Amino acid sequence: MTRPLIVGAVAYTANVVPIWEGIRDYFAGSGAEMDFVLFSNYGRQVDALVGGTIDVAWNTNLAWVRTVMQTDGACRALAMRDTDLTFATVLVARKGAGLRGLDDLRGRRLALGSRDSAQAAILPVHFLRQAGLDGDAVDLTRIDSDLGKHGDTGRSELDAIRAVLDEKADAAAIGITTWEAIGQDELMPGALEEFWRSPEYCHCNFTALDGLPPDRSEPWVEHLLKMDWDVPEHRRILEMEGLRRWVRPDLDGYASLFDAVKDQGIPAHW
Repeated sequence: MTRPLIVGAVAYTANVVPIWEGIRDYFAGSGAEMDFVLFSNYGRQVDALVGGTIDVAWNTNLAWVRTVMQTDGACRALAMRDTDLTFATVLVARKGAGLRGLDDLRGRRLALGSRDSAQAAILPVHFLRQAGLDGDAVDLTRIDSDLGKHGDTGRSELDAIRAVLDEKADAAAIGITTWEAIGQDELMPGALEEFWRSPEYCHCNFTALDGLPPDRSEPWVEHLLKMDWDVPEHRRILEMEGLRRWVRPDLDGYASLFDAVKDQGIPAHW
């Protein structure tokens, strides 16, 4: 009997447990059974994948980049969420602050999230440099609230927003999902406005090493892709994980992060 695939995920919130129990139940009896292991941070998870302790890792975009770096490219992305295809960084400010674009940040204070957050720190710095705003052109405030989680908790982004509301920063860099969530927050209606949005890029993916045989990984991926929004028990899991359907990966969407990691000298290992 073929043993179940072991999938790793990072426990960034209590909801992770019911999500992965639901996914495991979905695969039960499918011919591509799986179990999961939870990690406290992405460094441990990537180490476990590279070391062969797990077969597949549910990685952030930074964890994917670091896996590629550590394995000299001997890895592959298996699948991702539809929402991972259209991720973006949003810059927000207090309404009426007069910020209309990146160049308006010259000489201003920008609050960034945790330094290992692609959406709230690494890519914002990359986009600033592309616009000619490097060096001391912008006063950067880094808020390292949840290191190891790659910004998954959103805590550092909320802290960056708080810095803006408390007038300790003029703007904050946050991920699109955080912006969409706080846009529905009745506690501060209309307090912030978006003044710039990045080009779209990719976020999470399921990562495996090249040593995992396709006849082990492909049946698992095919069954994953069959999760159906119109099936109530599937929808419950999809909603908790923030997607409507699983899709094949688009590796072109990681180009900007690979460039940012290289340019900023971010190491392959923690």
